[in-house]
Amino acid sequence: MKFNIAVLAGDGIGPEVMEQAQKVSEAVAEKFGHEITWKPALTGAAAIDAVGEPYPDSTHQVCLASDAVLFGAIGLPRFDNDPSAKVRPENGLLQMRKQLGLFANLRPTFTFPSLLDKSPLKQERIEGTDLVFLRELTGGIYFGEKGRRDGGETAFDNCVYTRVEVQRLAKKGFELAMTRSKRLCCVDKANVMETSRLWRETVQAMEKDYPEVEVSYELVDAVAMRLVQWPNSYDVLITENLFGDILTDEASVISGSMGLMPSASMGSDIALFEPIHGSYPQATGLNIANPMAMVLSAAMMFEIAFNLPKEGKVIRDAVNKALAEGIVTEDLADGGKAYGTKEVGDFLAANI
Repeated sequence: MKFNIAVLAGDGIGPEVMEQAQKVSEAVAEKFGHEITWKPALTGAAAIDAVGEPYPDSTHQVCLASDAVLFGAIGLPRFDNDPSAKVRPENGLLQMRKQLGLFANLRPTFTFPSLLDKSPLKQERIEGTDLVFLRELTGGIYFGEKGRRDGGETAFDNCVYTRVEVQRLAKKGFELAMTRSKRLCCVDKANVMETSRLWRETVQAMEKDYPEVEVSYELVDAVAMRLVQWPNSYDVLITENLFGDILTDEASVISGSMGLMPSASMGSDIALFEPIHGSYPQATGLNIANPMAMVLSAAMMFEIAFNLPKEGKVIRDAVNKALAEGIVTEDLADGGKAYGTKEVGDFLAANI
């Protein structure tokens, strides 16, 4: 098979970990007889520096013309430390999600047998954890009207959802639950928020279409607590944009490192795959960043975008072998030998 893949490396460690994901993907392509054409494009601070905007139309056109998008990370301290900045790298991320129609963010959280002792939680609490969040990605407070009034002394951010936005995300949640343990948890704040009440009543109305799925409804604060108490009690969770942003970052550290968790952002026509970690600018160019989340994002790309589960599995097997043999970067070395970003990528590719 032939694939055109958009490569949006972005900022900070993005280009370094992206290089390893491409290296591993090429090894998979060679093993299974595929052909990949990489289509690089600018986004984030790199795009602002080059053309003055974080998600230029040229990048959008590259994405539209591709079979899938691999995305690294965006953001730099010079923007974070300037509240008055009118153009920010993160604006490009929101713009990209909206323009590509990427309304569903799929974030798995799972544990690695060789890393159970790396988790901040006790082994008996996390063993067997294998959950998936589906976060709504193009609505809610991040995209609502926002501004200042009273001479700048009062700020507001409006949270708005339509029933259609909830239905299309929930549909993916129900369908995913049917392929797993047939358990679905709707996370909201229906005791105080009207948008959450819309979420809950919409999902309740959809239950009849999926009679085999057991649905529970939990408040977001309760889920935040249970994630650190009994994470293995969850399977598929669906939630709105802001809640999902916070809860998925909380869940990501259960495995022992944010540098291990991949994600997929899906729409009706195209999907984007990215690690959940940020741009980690302090590590830029030092060859110390963990590339495994980016590599596992490529595995998700083969599995979801191309429907090639065997290709995804060989990547996952290589990652598990590297972890078991201690071929890891400094965040996982725990006082032992730490390998560089490129060395880890070379090991993964060689074992594919």
